[in-house]
Amino acid sequence: MNVARAATTSDAFNAVAEPRRREILNYLALQERPVGDIVATLGLEQPSVSKHLRVLLDVGLVQVRREGRQKLYRLEAEGIRPLHEWTATFERFWRNQLTRVKERAEQLEAKRAKEKDPGKNGKH
Repeated sequence: MNVARAATTSDAFNAVAEPRRREILNYLALQERPVGDIVATLGLEQPSVSKHLRVLLDVGLVQVRREGRQKLYRLEAEGIRPLHEWTATFERFWRNQLTRVKERAEQLEAKRAKEKDPGKNGKH
């Protein structure tokens, strides 16, 4: 049975599933860039970069403007928002997990300290 695969251009989540698109987004996070800079810096072929930029543009993760003969690409903050909001859920989860790990480590350390020096636990 053949199950149809979701198109990578359908939404921001599918678009960023592709590692090269994430590389392009990381690079564009610093500043607006022409295609040639993206090609040169990331070491990708120009047709490949153009294809990835088209996907990112179609799902609203980047914007493009013309300056003379050049197309300049930049991140689109509103397009990134759903990704950020979704990952924020996991950020809270990991922050809570790390707090629990820290508390457990402190408890273990206190227990070890008591076992090492039994005089400190009030029994003489």
